[in-house]
Amino acid sequence: MEVKEERHIDYDRSEFSDDELLSVYKAIKKPRVIEEKMLVLLRQGKISKWFSGWGQEAISVGTTLAMEEEEYILPMHRNLGVFTTRGIPLNRLFSQFQGKMSGFTKGRDRSFHFGASEYNIVGMISHLGPQLGIADGIALACKLNKESKATLVFSGDGGASEGDFHEALNVASVWQLPVIFAVENNQWGLSTPSNEQFRCRQFIDKGIGYGMDAFQVDGNNILEVLSSVRKIAQSLRENPRPFLLELMTFRMRGHEEASGTKYYPEGIQDQWEKKDPVRNFELFLLEQGILTEAMIDQVTESVKNEIQEGLDLAFAEEKIVPDTTVELTDVYAPTGDYTVLPATENKSEKRFVDAISDGLRQAMERHDNLVIMGQDVAEYGGVFKITEGFVDQFGKDRVRNTPLCESAIVGTGLGLSIKKMKAVVEMQFADFVTCGFNQIVNNLAKMHWRWGQNADVVVRMPTGAGVAAGPFHSQSNEAWFAHTPGLKIVYPAFPEEAKGLLASAIEDPNPVMFFEHKFLYRSLKEEVHDDYFTVEIGKAKVRKTGNQISVITYGMGVHWALEMAEKHPDIDMEIVDLRTLLPLDTETVYASVRKTGRVIVVHEDCLTGGLGGEISALINENCFDALDAPVVRVASLDTPVPFAADLEQNFLPKNRFEEKLLKLVEY
Repeated sequence: MEVKEERHIDYDRSEFSDDELLSVYKAIKKPRVIEEKMLVLLRQGKISKWFSGWGQEAISVGTTLAMEEEEYILPMHRNLGVFTTRGIPLNRLFSQFQGKMSGFTKGRDRSFHFGASEYNIVGMISHLGPQLGIADGIALACKLNKESKATLVFSGDGGASEGDFHEALNVASVWQLPVIFAVENNQWGLSTPSNEQFRCRQFIDKGIGYGMDAFQVDGNNILEVLSSVRKIAQSLRENPRPFLLELMTFRMRGHEEASGTKYYPEGIQDQWEKKDPVRNFELFLLEQGILTEAMIDQVTESVKNEIQEGLDLAFAEEKIVPDTTVELTDVYAPTGDYTVLPATENKSEKRFVDAISDGLRQAMERHDNLVIMGQDVAEYGGVFKITEGFVDQFGKDRVRNTPLCESAIVGTGLGLSIKKMKAVVEMQFADFVTCGFNQIVNNLAKMHWRWGQNADVVVRMPTGAGVAAGPFHSQSNEAWFAHTPGLKIVYPAFPEEAKGLLASAIEDPNPVMFFEHKFLYRSLKEEVHDDYFTVEIGKAKVRKTGNQISVITYGMGVHWALEMAEKHPDIDMEIVDLRTLLPLDTETVYASVRKTGRVIVVHEDCLTGGLGGEISALINENCFDALDAPVVRVASLDTPVPFAADLEQNFLPKNRFEEKLLKLVEY
């Protein structure tokens, strides 16, 4: 006697026709059959790693079917069904898994660590949380452009422990952004169970704390997932606001295959296997007479054939031949020529702070897709009053006060960029950038190199000491970012160039860290063009010509050097103001060194790990035959920045600069 297989999930098909149910079945079956093949290929050594979504397919497929094709989805590494349901060709997916050129990252990243703009997908990075802030930015762009679109972003229950989760949900709630935050609660973070991740009973309990609606669904029930997300998304399109969706499921296999599942309690996988989302849905459709065993075989065979065709193409594709020029070129998005000369010769005296404000205001007038974000930047005008009056001119949609959440706001800027907008993010003080560090160095900086997405974000960084602000408001931290390929670092020393370089930074489609020395804000002024204009990024400027010694510097160091030149007119020094630290204008530096034969590199940052070490090494490697003396570095002490004025002056290199300069002249 044949024993009938028991179904363990109840389905409500009242909203679905027979044809749609069959279509849904084909969609959920596809990632499962791919999973089966990938596990075989992994054992054969034909792919290097696999993060299995076995048992969670209903979530990926159901949510994707519920969203409109034009709406963005930000999946994670267990969401194969998002990619297949969006119709990405399997040969490209398989090439991605194998590091082939037909993949999405030219072999530079693995598995689902990529985005595909043509499919409105933005993939994850390994840090799990940052994609949540990006979803905020995409949703903000939709809201500002009145597109009536929702955005869906995934987090796991483990990843939801990250601070990015709190920041992104809080921002979305404060700004009423149409984002569905989908938490795949599979109850394990690698080997760590939920009771060691959080103490709340369920994630939807967090909804009230964020002031947002929250709903829990059976993540293994594809019809419940699909129906729920359809209703939620439509509601968000009509009435923009965030939504917290908890999808209950279980991770049947290891975090990734190599980690295994030995840490699972005995019998738990057997319990959840009964709720397998694919097999239960098959049983339901068989009961409904919509599916037959023969049709199951046909669908399975059709998917297997599609998989094999894709694999044949991917396997046949040649391995990527490394091209160093291409690797280096792809670090930055192409900039084009955005040179703008002043329309007139009209100038007026402007302080450093006024020049930056003027440049930012004119950029807002020029680019109606530019959004400024930061703490207290709206009505208050920012702590340094850079954006004072901007709300009256541009409105609160484009000049946005943010909660204290640097990571989410940098991520939001990146999300705006994905939607073809521009963002200027103000760090209230450069020191606070640590709270957004991951977004900058791992998302902004690597995005174009990884999958060709530009990151049109400028991060303004009020920096530097000399104002008795102590160790957390005075740091020079430009060297942290100079080590990161993909960023551009601009550090003007004069008002005219501060205005022009800021305009260029905003025009540039790449992420730019724009350093503004706080001491110069109101202590330095000069004649500045009134019209909008740009100054080229990546070009140093010789502030004073000379033949005896080269001073290579930037920021406050330029002014110390100019003071030293006045104090010692007998020293024929040449002063090179770098202006841009990344990319570095080595051509101008080398030309000066070859002319003078003596070099002193001056910067306000601490000595160890500062830019002076890199510049000195470059000079030694490329200009050694022109040197008449060792390259000398002058920098601040290797201590935090002290508060008391006398201690701060002792920390700064200005006095040591004179001593070392005179010694080098006599060498």
